Amino acid sequence: MTRISLLSDQNDSHSHAGEESDSTPHQMIEIEDEDNKSPTKKIKDLEVCVPIVYGTMSFWLGRKATETQSHMWTVYVRGATNEDLGVVIKRVVFQLHPSFTNARRVVESPPFELTERGWGEFEIAISIFFHDDVCDKQLDLFHLLKLYSEVEHGPLSTKKPVIVESYDEIVFPDPSEEFLARVLNHPSVIVPQLPATLNLPPGPIEDVHEKKRGDTKDHPLGQWFIRFSEADELLKLAEARQQVQNYIVKLRRRLSMLEGSAPTLKTSVS
Repeated sequence: MTRISLLSDQNDSHSHAGEESDSTPHQMIEIEDEDNKSPTKKIKDLEVCVPIVYGTMSFWLGRKATETQSHMWTVYVRGATNEDLGVVIKRVVFQLHPSFTNARRVVESPPFELTERGWGEFEIAISIFFHDDVCDKQLDLFHLLKLYSEVEHGPLSTKKPVIVESYDEIVFPDPSEEFLARVLNHPSVIVPQLPATLNLPPGPIEDVHEKKRGDTKDHPLGQWFIRFSEADELLKLAEARQQVQNYIVKLRRRLSMLEGSAPTLKTSVS
């Protein structure tokens, strides 16, 4: 897991200019927007975290496979809990191999994904652009498309895909009031406890249809998505710990058996 901190240019300019200022937690500051000259209210010393998962899933086409199209694959950026990321992400650009027609693919709305067919593995550049009140910097990621499993070496299967996913947490320091109000109760965003004295503007009314369209909970590939959650990680650690303990017990048993069967050397003194 990687934590990626994105600080907008407006935040950068203020942080350098205000090093001598009061550092009271959650202090409200105003930064003038250079485009429309309207002040943007930022909440200082607060971070908003957005867990994301990006990766690829590929299926062998079996009898339908050809020399140039052996696999069908999907590359995507999704919420770690399969919630709609459109509340934070404005668009995602996938840069494919130059051999593809229109290799630069732009996805303007969730779900942020695209599906193609091909025969070769290559690195996909993924550029994530955020809404204006979130961050003015893009996030560039790179992901290697895998068509063949490096773990299972049996015959190819059309039913079981090859999945490679990465989990990252994007951190937005000093969020704007508008951004914080919009994501305050959104399940895909982690917001720390706010002071009771902080008054935020009312958040937008949720469009249920749009929200459901952006969810990946009912995604046709959802059964194959890797689950990334704190509970799952703790469960994996507990299982791994148990496996280690079982292995230690087996080693101790084998060691005692070897010690019990080892010949003893008898010496006689005349």
